[in-house]
Amino acid sequence: MSKPSLPKGTRDFLPVQVAKRTYLFSVIEEVFKTFGYLRIETPTMENLSTLTGKYGEEGDRLLFKVLNNGDFLSDVDPGLLNEKNSSKVIPQISKRGLRYDLTVPFARFVVMHQNDIQFPFKRYQIQQVWRADRPQKGRYQEFYQCDVDVVGSDSLMYEAELVQIYAAVFRKLGLKVKILMNNRKILFGLAEVAGIKDKFMDMTIAIDKLDKIGKDGVIKEMIDREITAEQAEKVIALLQITSIQDLEIAFEGFEEGSKGIEEVRQVIRYLGDSTPELAFDISLARGLNYYTGCIFEVKADSEAYPKLTMGSIGGGGRYDNLTGVFGLKDVSGVGVSFGAERIYDVMEELNLFPADVQKDIDVLFIALDEAAHLFAFEKATQLRQVGIACDVYPEPTKMKKQMSYANARNVPYVAIVGESERLENKVSLKKYGDRHAGKFKHRQPGCLF
Repeated sequence: MSKPSLPKGTRDFLPVQVAKRTYLFSVIEEVFKTFGYLRIETPTMENLSTLTGKYGEEGDRLLFKVLNNGDFLSDVDPGLLNEKNSSKVIPQISKRGLRYDLTVPFARFVVMHQNDIQFPFKRYQIQQVWRADRPQKGRYQEFYQCDVDVVGSDSLMYEAELVQIYAAVFRKLGLKVKILMNNRKILFGLAEVAGIKDKFMDMTIAIDKLDKIGKDGVIKEMIDREITAEQAEKVIALLQITSIQDLEIAFEGFEEGSKGIEEVRQVIRYLGDSTPELAFDISLARGLNYYTGCIFEVKADSEAYPKLTMGSIGGGGRYDNLTGVFGLKDVSGVGVSFGAERIYDVMEELNLFPADVQKDIDVLFIALDEAAHLFAFEKATQLRQVGIACDVYPEPTKMKKQMSYANARNVPYVAIVGESERLENKVSLKKYGDRHAGKFKHRQPGCLF
């Protein structure tokens, strides 16, 4: 029999890890609710027709496809199989796929339920997504996203609100971050100035890799995508601009780029001085096809954590046309996502989880004989009935063994029951780490101490 294993890019979670993840999700959800967002859920699988063509060429490549039920090869043209061209065979053998993110399924949801929701519709989701990516630090094939979106309004107030949500969550988690903002219209302005409007998507895909492959790598990729060396150098030169004022001069006479600058300024006007974590970054691209306006990305503050090596821990932006591909025109949306797995890894590395997050029960009963064990079970039942989390060690074995179990469970209190305690209707309550036990009388029904 082969040794058990997991598919690459997936993980098991021990109880302590689940406790920390639950804490993380609860903080995020609490902030979402504070800003008036409503929770929805969508299926794990979507039709491939829903997913494909929404994430760009690289996103489509990373989609997990689900084979059709039954004999999925029976109706496939043998000639296609002989060609060994998977792109031609997949439409014949797979109609469904695992969701790549939560945004495209949300757009599908809005179109299907447009008569059941009130616009502007503010929603959040905390669910798993799957990507056939190469596993590495902070990057998995199965992971959670925590998304918050609003559809049905063009107001840039919502961009400002989402920045505030980012800031509020990370402040509550005690994690110092930088919230980067750009605008896809500004990126289009770069393409206009460089004379490559027809290569806009090729340019943004290359720019999106700037952190990974550097300026020379971006230039090479643009050249590989049939952008001339001169044009690529022009783009890189424009990316060195850090001031919105200087960028406005560079975009003089270019309408789309100038409109993007004004949108960024409006978001900043809403926020005022409330969010010092926010910074403008002209090189921020976010290569997904559906973004049309302001875009965002969150990273741990490199100045506060110089030794931390982690990429983006959140991102999102405005998408004006996403519901249109499903038949609902003129419904703009904007949203951001929290990279829960990466945030968890960062918080674990920086030891930011609260010390008490690992506590699972308040009291463990330890019995010294069989009669005391029955008594302990009765008292545990009473505590559970009034909402106190507790447990009973399953047998009255040696004290050392039971205490070792209590230590391993990180239990704050142990309730020791022997013959004398049972006869006096008492327990000896020992606080973890204390050398002295306190004795408490049974005062009234349903109350142990």
